[in-house]
Amino acid sequence: MIPVSAATVMALRQPALAPVFGTLTLFTGRMGSGKSTLALQNAFNRRQAGRPGVLLTSQDRAGEGIMSSRLGVTADAIEVTTGMDLAALVVDRVPTGGFVIADEAQFLTPEQVEQLAWAADELAVDIDCYAITTDFLSRLFPGAQRLVELADVITPLQVEVTCWCGRPGRQNARIVDGQVARAGEQVAVGDTSETSAVSYRVLCRRHWRNGEPGPA
Repeated sequence: MIPVSAATVMALRQPALAPVFGTLTLFTGRMGSGKSTLALQNAFNRRQAGRPGVLLTSQDRAGEGIMSSRLGVTADAIEVTTGMDLAALVVDRVPTGGFVIADEAQFLTPEQVEQLAWAADELAVDIDCYAITTDFLSRLFPGAQRLVELADVITPLQVEVTCWCGRPGRQNARIVDGQVARAGEQVAVGDTSETSAVSYRVLCRRHWRNGEPGPA
């Protein structure tokens, strides 16, 4: 038996001098890779464990203030608007050691991403952001770009997403009137119903470049 002195015991009981930080994590993948499903599952697990937190979303296909998965699972969430101060929201709603789960995080502004990073560092809140990174023209969303630049951890989702030809899906194509769109606003919510004028489909790089959306 190794003798332990009283001084050693007291030293072990001293509070750690290192500061406590939260973590800013980006979970990313193509459309259909399960981002929203994972976000809802992680939110459920953390709440089951007794951790306080909030869910954020923006322009979800299911409507305002809803976080939804294509599998049919939904939860109430705070709808993030362009001018919303997320640092103030976290200060007001999430205690130290809590969490924030932000779905559709590609729609955050760069300033809002910086606010979440501040909350992770200064408030010891874990921030999980779930996002695609590129738009229908294969350009980075500004919010997604800032997340890539600031995140402590970037986790690619491993759910297989393929083009209609069987090759790995690389591009988040926007389909309008059966054609691969080449122009338009960066953000356009689609897939809200079976008759939506705008829909999205994951294509391989070749078929996206050639404008071949595949079978209807």
